[in-house]
Amino acid sequence: MRYLHIENARLIDPARQLDSVSDIYIAEGRIAAIGHKPSCGEIEQSLNAAGQWLVPGFIDLGAHLPEPGFTQKGSIASETRAACASGFTHICSLPDTKPVADSSAVIQQIQEKAAKAGYASVLPLGAATQGLAGEQLANMVGLHDAGCVALTNARQPFKDNYVLRRVMEYAATYGIPLFLQAEDVSLAEGGCMHEGPVATRMGLSGIPGTAETTALAQILLLAEQTGVRIHISQVSTARSVAMLRQARHEGLAVTADTPLANLVYTDAAVAGFNSLYNVQPPLRSEADREALLNAVNTGELAISSNHRPHEIAAKKAPFADAEAGMSLFDAFLPLALQLVGKGELQLSALIAAVSNQPAGVLGLDHGLKEGAWFSAALIDPAAERSFSAQDLYSKGKNSPLNGDTLKGSVSAVFVDGRQVF
Repeated sequence: MRYLHIENARLIDPARQLDSVSDIYIAEGRIAAIGHKPSCGEIEQSLNAAGQWLVPGFIDLGAHLPEPGFTQKGSIASETRAACASGFTHICSLPDTKPVADSSAVIQQIQEKAAKAGYASVLPLGAATQGLAGEQLANMVGLHDAGCVALTNARQPFKDNYVLRRVMEYAATYGIPLFLQAEDVSLAEGGCMHEGPVATRMGLSGIPGTAETTALAQILLLAEQTGVRIHISQVSTARSVAMLRQARHEGLAVTADTPLANLVYTDAAVAGFNSLYNVQPPLRSEADREALLNAVNTGELAISSNHRPHEIAAKKAPFADAEAGMSLFDAFLPLALQLVGKGELQLSALIAAVSNQPAGVLGLDHGLKEGAWFSAALIDPAAERSFSAQDLYSKGKNSPLNGDTLKGSVSAVFVDGRQVF
């Protein structure tokens, strides 16, 4: 047997209380040994990772991959390569493509393009309703059988709670997980940023926190009634965190994530009418940001990228008319490490929130343990990376870090033992 030998790396896996400098041996795509040399075989390749971290590959619970249909914004190849640059090995792709990912044919196309690209593994999220229109149920079992890890309506609304209940009942019957985003469209209609003093001062229409919490309350009540397994995507308010905590206390098995942008920025970033900060869910108040950070540190929330690449023209309109979204794959790692450096986010909590917790949500056997598939990222925390537009792997140039140089760079990424970056 021939081994890849990574030596002197700091192995970090919070799920296994692992944080030590050690060696790891990989053969035939799996971890053969940690901390000791296998009894037989020979070393084919050695990597000296002194001063670097080896962590379970990051798993993104929600990203907008623009293919099929929006090739001016990027491709599956360009965006999965950008994801690898921040340590992602698995990406849950949202179904708001063109055509919508509501058929096995579209799911197959996504899987084939991802396999051909050869970077991060793409785990499709299928549309819960036909065309994401929120009226007629999609072929949920067919989508699940085609390889969808869960179903979602993304940020598109359900026609009413009756349709939502039917989706939940159907999913519960067949054991299909649902990823739901909480937003009351009637309360959010016309808004482009968080409703608060900054929006008032700037004369922009706001989206109140109750647009999220009102919808979340309905989702939690229906989930309790139907017994469906749900994950709440893109939580953005302190009140939502408290509601989820209460729901878990009452025995509801619900998981949730928050976008990285909502941990890094607040609505104050919008003060210059910079359309790069027009995102959905909107950047909220500092009190909301602190509550989200606390929930990540306590293991209550995972972190998602909410990556949404755009061409330059999509962000050139006035703030309220610009397309919402931020290209975050390239910037994800250094932005997250900034929070660690400031003492706002614990390193172990960060790694758990982007690897262990998402793996649990998806039911993946993922981590640094003997016998497991080797999907991992080697990170140099001291290395610097430039973020000028020409240096981004993502085709979307709507990155908040354009022109910046930050610490934190990925040296190598492995998916099932294969080096992809």
